[in-house]
Amino acid sequence: MTRTTTPSWPRRGLGILLGCATALVGALYFLVVGAALGPFLLWPRTRSSALEILMAGARRLVTLERVRRSAFFGDLFPEHYKASDQKILRYLAIRSYTGLLCGVVVGLLVFGGVLAGLLINGVVRGTLGWDELLTQVLLGSVLLFLDVQGLYSLAALDARTARECFGPSERELLQRRIDELATSRAAVVEAVDAERRRIERDLHDGVQQRLVALAMLIGRARRGRNPEQADALLLQAHEESQGVLTELREVAWRVYPSALDSLGLEEAIGGVAERCSIPLRTRFEVDAPLPRPVETAAYFVVSESVTNAAKHSSASAISVGVALDGARLTVRVEDDGTGGANETGSGLTGLRSRVAALDGVLHIHSPLGGPTTITAELPCA
Repeated sequence: MTRTTTPSWPRRGLGILLGCATALVGALYFLVVGAALGPFLLWPRTRSSALEILMAGARRLVTLERVRRSAFFGDLFPEHYKASDQKILRYLAIRSYTGLLCGVVVGLLVFGGVLAGLLINGVVRGTLGWDELLTQVLLGSVLLFLDVQGLYSLAALDARTARECFGPSERELLQRRIDELATSRAAVVEAVDAERRRIERDLHDGVQQRLVALAMLIGRARRGRNPEQADALLLQAHEESQGVLTELREVAWRVYPSALDSLGLEEAIGGVAERCSIPLRTRFEVDAPLPRPVETAAYFVVSESVTNAAKHSSASAISVGVALDGARLTVRVEDDGTGGANETGSGLTGLRSRVAALDGVLHIHSPLGGPTTITAELPCA
């Protein structure tokens, strides 16, 4: 439940008085309709039909209460949430009891106001002594305090029961959170395994093959009897070793960039721009230190998105924007390629899992024909 604006006290007071009237209607509904349908609710053959009739009226009363909370208290509830029959009946029972009790408290306030008027009249006419006046004022102040506290507590209970009926309860929210954490944990484990397999594949198919070729070149140079041929083989081996170092550096950057620890996120993204074969424009608007997990996730969002754009999108330009707005970091990567990114691929699935593990959200917009925009929102609190 959320609240758009804080309503004025007269408006809330009118809502409380109207709640007393609706509580009376609910209590009468339970007494009259419940008593009439009682025998049919006890008989198994007619129980379902009688319960359906009872719930039809109960849902109308609950709708009336929802309108009252929205109109006089400014509450907003989830539109598509459907409460169970048990929650509706429980809410109406509690609402009827608290509403009638609230009516009694309001009646006592009115009665106290009448007595205060009589007390003032006695003071004006001089028929009331000072000792009796002091006693009446003391008792009246205590009763007024208790009445106001009772109204405040009943209003808070009314808001709490409405929140539990018209939206997910704390138990349901907790269960939903547990399910989300279990799902994100499984996704993170799967993404880590996929990343390990990719690293192993890069080392086996790339670095290892090039090292084998390097060993063969050095071996041929050692066995050669022609000095010129040996020099050529050694030159070729030297060039191959430079290629191996470059590929090892690329693999290491994909595992974890050392610049992220030593220089920060902005410099690490600058390293991505230097290694990218496509012109890449960056905009970094962060004026506060970021948590380390958020920095890491933001870097991999940029790195993976830029790598995918360079390999698969036929893009001619890429733009990267990183901005901190309050306690939320927004990372946006956009290219002018052909679009049609596969959201179920291992790369984007791993990014989604990495972002979800930090309670973030990853949005992917990649229509056919482009452009492709990947936006990650990461909470920093």
